[in-house]
Amino acid sequence: MSDTKLLRTRDASFNEEEGSVRIFLRGRPIVLYAPSELAESYDLNKVTTPPQTRLKLELLAALVAQNVAQGTTMEVFYMFYLYEMMVIVIMRLWAGVARTLDSPDSYGYRGRDGRSNLYLLPTGEMVYFVAAAVVLYNVEEQSQRHYLGHTDDVKCLAIHPNKLIVASGQTAGHDRREGRSWKFNPPPDRTAPEADQWPHIRVWNSVSLHTLSVIGIGEFERSICCLSFSKADGGTLLCAVDEAPDHNISVWDWQKGERGQKITETKCSSDTVVAAEFHPLDRTCVVTCGKSHISFWTLDAGGTLYKRMGVFESRDKPKYVTCLAFTETGDVISGDSNGNVIIWGRGTNTISKLIKNVHEGSVFSVCVMKEGQIITGGGKDGRLKQYDAQFNDTGLETQVPEHLGSVRVVSEGRGSQLLVGTTKNCILIGSLEVGLSPTVLGHTDELWGLAVHPSLPQFLTAGHDRLVHLWDSMSHSVVWSKDIAEQAQSAAFSLDGSVIIVGCTSGKWLVMDSETREVYSMHTDGGEPIQVARFSPDGGFLALGSRDNNIYVYQVSEEARKYSRVGRCSM
Repeated sequence: MSDTKLLRTRDASFNEEEGSVRIFLRGRPIVLYAPSELAESYDLNKVTTPPQTRLKLELLAALVAQNVAQGTTMEVFYMFYLYEMMVIVIMRLWAGVARTLDSPDSYGYRGRDGRSNLYLLPTGEMVYFVAAAVVLYNVEEQSQRHYLGHTDDVKCLAIHPNKLIVASGQTAGHDRREGRSWKFNPPPDRTAPEADQWPHIRVWNSVSLHTLSVIGIGEFERSICCLSFSKADGGTLLCAVDEAPDHNISVWDWQKGERGQKITETKCSSDTVVAAEFHPLDRTCVVTCGKSHISFWTLDAGGTLYKRMGVFESRDKPKYVTCLAFTETGDVISGDSNGNVIIWGRGTNTISKLIKNVHEGSVFSVCVMKEGQIITGGGKDGRLKQYDAQFNDTGLETQVPEHLGSVRVVSEGRGSQLLVGTTKNCILIGSLEVGLSPTVLGHTDELWGLAVHPSLPQFLTAGHDRLVHLWDSMSHSVVWSKDIAEQAQSAAFSLDGSVIIVGCTSGKWLVMDSETREVYSMHTDGGEPIQVARFSPDGGFLALGSRDNNIYVYQVSEEARKYSRVGRCSM
């Protein structure tokens, strides 16, 4: 047994031998070392008063530059590192608070794991979601509006038949995703502020952004993964699927009071459910699909749901039924993981037509246009194909560029235009005849690097998807994008904005030209992520904070293109 003494609280532990505090931020361990004069008497449970003097980053950077030459860096670098860690923590906490504020712009789109989450509204705006915000984006006017009523990530959208009302469902908070339901851990009451942290549905007006109804607080265990308004009766009902272990399906009269009224609820499937849709011509029919199944539900007059499973007969049963759509005559169209499209006769649970090998890999989306044409989108081959109303291949097709991802969702735009969401969190607009062009770009993995240009309306993002994007904050568009072949962790601009520093998770860091994307040089410091990079106020020094508890200091020359290491501080 080790003699090391560990003092613990619920969220932190103090190692007396090493003089270090270990805490967790979103599941990631962070170790902070106490100054030597505090280590011996440090007590986790002791409540101390805040310091009277505020730390200033500019002062710290100046002290760093001054003390590097003198060789007395330990205390200053500790303050620098601690301050930067504090800034990172505060920024991440503020990100949650900022969801309640009306920010002017949103960047990115959740396409990697989203479905049926991209629509065109009569206002000319595309509606989609990213994080906890639902974005209404007018491409022609380059303007955005936001619905910010949610308290956590939005997972699904549904558009009312009148095209003006929207329903959006959110996930549970981080401490509620293990299925701890309202019944076992309720807040004081359903109107309490903390009640909004539970998974629920919000129905709102897309013109005024006013919330019409908040549904299901205390009724859902995890995320709401599917939503659909009834069509045949003008949208009086709302269907929802919960990502609980049994994937419960419920039907609501969403206009009854401010919280709606649940009509019925039952187990949908123990396997994953990816789509649920009301039949456009039959108020009592709901179709769901997912892993190894497609189900046809009937809502009787007493409010009970009855299920019939789709029968695949002797045909190859797909691992996943991935998407749903409906023809003008009421037949159900499904796409699956075998690359096939299946047509199910209206009112039946049997196959009336099978179109094989429509795509290589899964068919992720099927869109029926106003003129009756059917557009299918492939999740592996990235192709869009057109069929006529009789399911004959018209030969019209187009390809999504590989670097933009594969097709995740296809939606009808203006005229013959299509809106296409991709697995790499991009939105494209275009047609099969003239092709597609990207309108919204984003990242597909954790995003840690962020830097603002010192003089231009531009900013830089860098993430674990190896992509570095330079954005124009005026046009909300990407100036350039580059794959650096390394997972990025941090970023910084030089004082004049001509040079970019990108820190990576491997301990490498790159020096890049901010206009041409040219990589001037690549350096390595340690084998842990470079958490933060900062230039001194005069631009003469660069400090790199690593997760290996070292701060590496470089002298900067040749217009921020050359770097010579002058010091290292071991924490």
